[in-house]
Amino acid sequence: MPAAPPGQAAARPLPGTPFPLPGAQGRGRLCSGPFKRGPAQLEGSPEGTPAGSRDGAVASPQSDNMLAAAWAGLALLWATGGGAGDAAGYRRRVSLEYNPGWASSAVNLLHSRAVGLNDTLHYVWSTIGAPTVLLVYTASDNSSLRVNWTQLLSSSPAGAIWVEPAESVLYSTAVVFPRLWEYNPTNTSNFSQIQTEHIYASYNLANFSWDSLEGRLNETALSADFQGRGGTFRNGSISFKVTAYEEGSRDGPLPRLLHTANSSKVEFAIQGVPLQGNHSRFALEILAVEEGRRQKQLQSVRSIDDEYTPTIFEMVQLISEPHNHSLGSSFLQWKMAAYSSETPTRENTVHCQYYPLQVVHNLGPEFRILHAYFGEDLERFCSLSALNISFGSEDNEAYREKKYLSWSALVGFGEPPREEFSPLVIGILAVALGTPVMLLIVGSLVVLTRKRKPCSEYKPIN
Repeated sequence: MPAAPPGQAAARPLPGTPFPLPGAQGRGRLCSGPFKRGPAQLEGSPEGTPAGSRDGAVASPQSDNMLAAAWAGLALLWATGGGAGDAAGYRRRVSLEYNPGWASSAVNLLHSRAVGLNDTLHYVWSTIGAPTVLLVYTASDNSSLRVNWTQLLSSSPAGAIWVEPAESVLYSTAVVFPRLWEYNPTNTSNFSQIQTEHIYASYNLANFSWDSLEGRLNETALSADFQGRGGTFRNGSISFKVTAYEEGSRDGPLPRLLHTANSSKVEFAIQGVPLQGNHSRFALEILAVEEGRRQKQLQSVRSIDDEYTPTIFEMVQLISEPHNHSLGSSFLQWKMAAYSSETPTRENTVHCQYYPLQVVHNLGPEFRILHAYFGEDLERFCSLSALNISFGSEDNEAYREKKYLSWSALVGFGEPPREEFSPLVIGILAVALGTPVMLLIVGSLVVLTRKRKPCSEYKPIN
């Protein structure tokens, strides 16, 4: 599918500008490149909303300091695991805030703020509209999220979410989970080959009724559980459990994802949802937003090591396309496994399939968080890509039997974590491969020594 038409950039900064210019920008921070950055005031905005204009940007006396801080922050993000994939050695101060500035719990917006030495990672998880996570990286350890709730819950949410100070924002992206499909895997479990008549249902998650996070937010474990129900689900539900991390480590439960301080986890689960067919399968739709019209790439990373996730040898990651002078990158990373039990084991493994990226040109009003941050015309200035992930093979009836399915992924900034052999595996390989090699070397030396030993010509006297 052809890409959306580029924005008019003649009188605006070129994409890839080393640092956002202070000054102009719409409410919130629109995508980098075509738009200048900076606060703006819309008509009817309440007191405390950023003020400014898109035109006539004026240089800030602090711009030089902010430029230095920006590049220092990017270097730090790379050095602490975002670039190298190192899971240990760096720690962030993480805090969770539920519906900041809003007393009601009728809607859910969770702000996870991870502060580093001189930068901050903002994650905004919300079920206002389609379930969404907004990621914002700033070159300041004092940046903060702002929400105009009146505008966010109105029919025109553009500009209702922004981060201050605006000039500290280096990079923004988002991941959305708009839809869940149920289909009949007739002759194949490949969702891309399923005929329309074999698709039972398309559940628009923006239309679900989502429980309040009150009682589902654990500030000690830095986790929250968004749980929603559709009109035909009866007692069934789907959920998105999100977890923030202060430092690098590896999860205990399967699939035992390796995370860094620059990432968070989302666990999608289906529980007790009645099937519309005897052999139904599910597929989850995912939408990714990349600012500055940079594209996303799907990568498959294979390994011979299944130590941490038995029988699974493939990792998939959706990453930002490399770009010169890029101010940031992000990833969505998962293993090719789901599980049919709340306490997953190897026997509960359900294999996954993923499908090629598709270009998206238009977004509906259900993508409320995207419009609230990136603006009404985000399709012109951001690239939109979608893919589906299906769960289960032709002969796998795990969900039908147990009425439970879960799938986990990491979302974060920088380069995705890289799996490495553990010391145990390295030791086993060293013994298994090293012993025959050593025997071969020793045997060869013995043979060569015997061949080179001179024969004595002395004849003994009788």
